[in-house]
This record gives sequence, structure tokens and C-alpha cells, in this order.
Amino acid sequence: MSAQGAGGLVRTEFRGTASEYFGIWMVNILLTIVTLGIYSAWAKVRRNRYFYGNTFVAGQSFDYHAKGKQIFIGRLIVFAGLIAINIVTAVVPLLAFLTPIVFLIVLPWLMARGLRFSARVTSYRNVRFNFTGTAWGAFTAVILGGAVAVLSLGILAPLASRWFYRYLFNNLRYGDRSFSTDPRVGKIYGAALPAIILFVVGIVISIAIAFLVFMASNQLPADGSVDEALENAFAAGLFGMIVPLMIIYFLCAILYRAGVRNVVMNASLLDERHRLFSDLPRFGYLFVVVSNLFLVFLTMGLMRPWTAIREQRYVIDHSGITFDGDLGTVLDSMEAAGVAATAEYLDLEGFDFGF
Repeated sequence: MSAQGAGGLVRTEFRGTASEYFGIWMVNILLTIVTLGIYSAWAKVRRNRYFYGNTFVAGQSFDYHAKGKQIFIGRLIVFAGLIAINIVTAVVPLLAFLTPIVFLIVLPWLMARGLRFSARVTSYRNVRFNFTGTAWGAFTAVILGGAVAVLSLGILAPLASRWFYRYLFNNLRYGDRSFSTDPRVGKIYGAALPAIILFVVGIVISIAIAFLVFMASNQLPADGSVDEALENAFAAGLFGMIVPLMIIYFLCAILYRAGVRNVVMNASLLDERHRLFSDLPRFGYLFVVVSNLFLVFLTMGLMRPWTAIREQRYVIDHSGITFDGDLGTVLDSMEAAGVAATAEYLDLEGFDFGF
């Protein structure tokens, strides 16, 4: 159960069960297959309503108000746009070089609209959330930030993460109350340290594996072709390095995600008073994610509902918010002011573009 501890800390809790969600998940899968994917929009609504409705803060759950039609229309618009681009480039191949430019222009707009939609169809205590970020903000935070992280070989990834989460939280609203965050880059680097160490160790291990595979494969063939032997050995060594590196990168990404989440959440405020909270154990979360993948693989997907509930509960149970003041008074004040603010943009939800 949620409990208000010292300093006004209220932990969130997740009350969903695998047995309940299994029925929803199975129906979603079957109807999506039967309708050739069309029902997936309504399946997303059913899934989110279950997960949101079982996430509680101070005894009250969140609500998800999107309709399958909104998600379906959004996907149709994106799909139609992709078809149009392919037709144009097929008719006039020289225009193909414009595709990346169009993509970079449209994608940030879709991201901003998608975040706004997701916020506006989410509510807590009958008060809707909102997102006011612009397409230009999405471009600098996501596209530019991603490019900086990649081109710096990950060295500036914490800086890119800071840009992204500042864009996300500083444009998020709960009724008429705003969120804000300003995580320190130094703390993000500190949170990333385990992932960095693991990645460096992983590179050394991958190189060692590649060398051993190369030596083991470097055998002179029967026809005596030295070049062919070297080519085969090189290909085997390259494969022996890439596979471990991909696994290590995946593990590092999980550790990094959990660490950055803690830093950002603990640096975030609601209404400039109430501090969000996260104490997600990085290696504990890593174990949950990796073991979930093994269970899903070993059961050919049948354990997917159980693993989804397990991961959601683990993350939610390590989250919370520290309220500044009496809990009942604060929430009642937010609800009274937030309902009026909600009504102003309730009819402007738009469509979910899937970004």
C-alpha cells in the first residue's frame, strides 16, 4: 500500500496482476492477428487503460482516455505519408535525396504532437496532464541531441540526456501546475559510470573473443588457398566481436537508463514545490529485464504478460513524490484548479502518431 513517510514521501504502487492482464493480452493478440493489425490501435488503448488504472499515488489511480480511433487515424496519416514518399521517389528517383530532409523536418513535429496527445489523454484525480513542447524543441532535444551522442561515440550522451529530459519535464503540465527539472551533467555522468565501466570491459572481452575465433578459424584449406583462409578467419573473428559487443551495449543501455532515471526524477519538481522521487536499483532492474527476456524466449512469448507486470511493478514501486505540505490539502488544491485548466484543452487532444 502507498504510505506517506518522513518528509511527505508518498511512494507509487502498482496493483495489476499477471492473471488479469493475461486475458487482456491474449484477446489483443488474437484480434490484432484476425484484423491484420488494424485492432492494434484499440489493443494499445486496452493495455494502457489497464496499466494506468493500476498505478496508484496516495490511493488514487491514473486514467487513460484515448480512443482506438484516434490512434488508428494517427497511424493511417503516418502510413499514408510514407507511401506518398515512396511513390514520389519511385517516379522521380532524383528526389530521393530529399527524403532524409523531409524526415528530419516532420519527425520532430510528430514527436511533439505525440507527447502532447499522450499527456492530454492521461489524468489523475480527474485532472488532465498537458505538454507544451514545440517541434523545434523536439529537434534540438532528440535529433540534435542524438547526433551529438552518436558522433561523440557516447562521450556526450549524458549531455544529450539532459537536453531530452529538460525538454520533456519543463514542458509537462498537470492541470495548471508545471513540472520542471534541471539535472546536473556531473550527476548524470556519475550515474553512467557503471555502464561506462561495463562497456570498456566488454570491448576488451569482445576483442579477446574475436582474436581467439580468428586464430581458431585460420586454418589452411585443402586447396592451399591462403587468401580464402584469411577471409574466413577474418569474417569469423568479426562476427565473434560484434555479437558480444551488441550484448554488452544492450546491458549498458539498461544500466544507463535506470541511473539517469534516478538522477532526473530526483531533480524534478511539480509546482516548484513537490519533488519527484526514484531509487530504482540499477543492477536489480538489469536482472529483471534480462531474466524477463529469457523467460519470454523460453516460453515462446507466453510469459510476456507476467514479465510486463513484473517490470512495471518493479519500476513503479521504486518511484514516488515528496509533497510539500499536508497531502490532502495539496491534492485538493491541485484538483480544484486543475479541472478548470483541463476543460480548456480537452477537445484538442488530436491523434496519436506513434512517436
